[in-house]
Amino acid sequence: MIFNKLISIVQRHIHQFTWPLLVVLVMGHFILTWLGLFITNEVDLANWLVYPYYYVVTTSTVGYGDYSPVTDGGRIWVWLFQIPIGLALFGAFLGKAGQSIALYMRRKIMGTGKFEHLTNHIVLVGYHEQVTPKVVEQILADKHRQGRKILLCDKYQTEHPLQEYMEWLEYARVSSYTLDNELRRIALNRADKVIIYANGDDQTLTTALKLSKVVKADCHITAWFNDESKVELLREHCPNIECFSSKVAESLVRSMQDPGASRVQEQLLSGLFGDTQYALQLPTNLPKSFSYGQLFSAFKLKHDATLLAIAKERNGNRLEVNPELTAIINPGDYLHYIGNNRIDVADIDWHGFYES
Repeated sequence: MIFNKLISIVQRHIHQFTWPLLVVLVMGHFILTWLGLFITNEVDLANWLVYPYYYVVTTSTVGYGDYSPVTDGGRIWVWLFQIPIGLALFGAFLGKAGQSIALYMRRKIMGTGKFEHLTNHIVLVGYHEQVTPKVVEQILADKHRQGRKILLCDKYQTEHPLQEYMEWLEYARVSSYTLDNELRRIALNRADKVIIYANGDDQTLTTALKLSKVVKADCHITAWFNDESKVELLREHCPNIECFSSKVAESLVRSMQDPGASRVQEQLLSGLFGDTQYALQLPTNLPKSFSYGQLFSAFKLKHDATLLAIAKERNGNRLEVNPELTAIINPGDYLHYIGNNRIDVADIDWHGFYES
């Protein structure tokens, strides 16, 4: 049984000409070549301080000529065994390397690779020609973002649709957004952030319901809908998902009543120019609470940032915009602010704020 299994493994490696087989053949040729030189009294070449250098230079046909066999037996061994077989193995190595690189690039482009190694990455579910490139551009525009990989998942694109961003953006073509094996393949359980904008509200809703149960506890999921009713439904069943829909009517009326409002909204949402809206969480280990007035003044004076709102939950639930200056902000609460750049929580002197 064991012998038959061993034979089967060997046959598979020979049939597919795998890397393990190639390594075994090269090592075997390396050792046998040395053994032949040793037997034929090639003292200089058989020296282990010289032999690896000589083997690589001669077998790869570089041939500097500083080392060569001097005995008749050594010359016969080199032209009969080392060079012919070495050339074949060298060619096989180059061919295998080229094949592996081509396969790797094809998988990256066709989206058939594996991504189980990713951790704390950003997953984009669904591709839209007009929207997705802007989403990626906005993510990369954050100068103080963590260097997370972005993984775009889609069912319909036959190849990587945004190859100009391949340094940061991987592509996974999936058969389903809800199959467990596909979710394992994209390492969803280790993702840090997820944006769901699938092909239609029904698909987005189904995907969001599934993913909300698979992601880690601190993963933040965002979903976008056309239908406002689905937003309310998802908020009711999946409180760990921040979902929203377009506010076209509100934006139009606000711009009509307050000219320039659309430009303000545009700048607050975009990280490509001007001050932008950001959020951070107060450390949970702070010794006491702040008043909104304390933080409002301290953020403006020390970080040139303007506080907008406070929230008790990460998804913006229990949000209070422009609260009273006496409003209490507790450790662990979330602050929404406007700034030229994202402020790192570690760069804030929270204890100094108590004295301001």
